[in-house]
Amino acid sequence: MKTKNDIVILYEDNHLVVVNKPAGTLVQGDSTGDETLADQVKVYIKHKYNKPGEVFLGVVHRLDRPVSGAVVFARTSKALERMNALFRDREVRKTYWALVKDRPPQSQDTLIHWLKKDHKTNKATAFNKELQGTKKAELFYKLIGRIAEYYLLEITPLTGRPHQIRVQLAKMGCPILGDLKYGAGKANKDGNIHLHSRELEFIHPVKKTALRVTARLPKDNIWQLFQ
Repeated sequence: MKTKNDIVILYEDNHLVVVNKPAGTLVQGDSTGDETLADQVKVYIKHKYNKPGEVFLGVVHRLDRPVSGAVVFARTSKALERMNALFRDREVRKTYWALVKDRPPQSQDTLIHWLKKDHKTNKATAFNKELQGTKKAELFYKLIGRIAEYYLLEITPLTGRPHQIRVQLAKMGCPILGDLKYGAGKANKDGNIHLHSRELEFIHPVKKTALRVTARLPKDNIWQLFQ
């Protein structure tokens, strides 16, 4: 469902709202002061339900600014607490799609690295062995498509480290299209990257029913080859 302010709602009830984040939009505020997805969703809820005063909206998790796809927000403090626990305990299955120009060495594989984040440069480095100050990062990928010179990878992160997918694919020799920070040959025209949070699966924190939400691909020319 698309709202008046162009927010694409993937799922909504009294406890949660799941949105298809456009690439280039912040999930939560930073030093730029730019409008965030959380701000937009608050406005949407306020108008739809005619709510007076401040709207409660809990940020459960984040996607990097140049990444698109499914993001969950909590509409109550109880839902926020329980969703935080689900993410912390790795009980949310996250599936991403990424486009790369280099064929991966295997059609599918599990990547294990140790990452270290430089907070000054906001960039992570991947190492093949554990070093002081590093954290283990693990993901599973498989090659699920190819059109022209583009390869489509489906990725399931098994840990939740900052920039994990971006840096681990780059370490494998397959930087994501447009991701200059992690070795792509050139930037995309819009400055974003071809990484998309395709699907989220979890047990609803209040209803206790299985929930799977899928986010449609962005409408740029390259992504649409795989729609």
